[in-house]
Amino acid sequence: MKKLILLCVGLSLLSCYNQERQCTDFKTGKFEFEFEIDSIKKITVFERSDSLEIETFEGKTDTSIVRWVNDCEYILQKKHPKNREEKKAIHMKILSTSKNSYTFEFGIVGSNSKQIGIVKRISENK
Repeated sequence: MKKLILLCVGLSLLSCYNQERQCTDFKTGKFEFEFEIDSIKKITVFERSDSLEIETFEGKTDTSIVRWVNDCEYILQKKHPKNREEKKAIHMKILSTSKNSYTFEFGIVGSNSKQIGIVKRISENK
């Protein structure tokens, strides 16, 4: 009986650390992603519909096709790649969500190298 109680208490404590993900809330909308390159802060803004993502970075706009794997993961593929590097698809996985932002993991499809970032919602698509 003591083991059963300890197991129940342990499981309830572990469940406190499970991040709730409301990924469908972030399938569409206008977002910004802030990151650093060589200690310089950069911001990219993108607007995502269910199947397209239009990104503006340093005055240049680019379009990618969005293919949802499940509610929290999608693949980005440049619509008009200019070189071999841009032809590589990127796997995006939403790890956790809050009211107006989400934490995600991303990397080139097939690569074990992943990075983590935080995206903030600017506005919702209606």
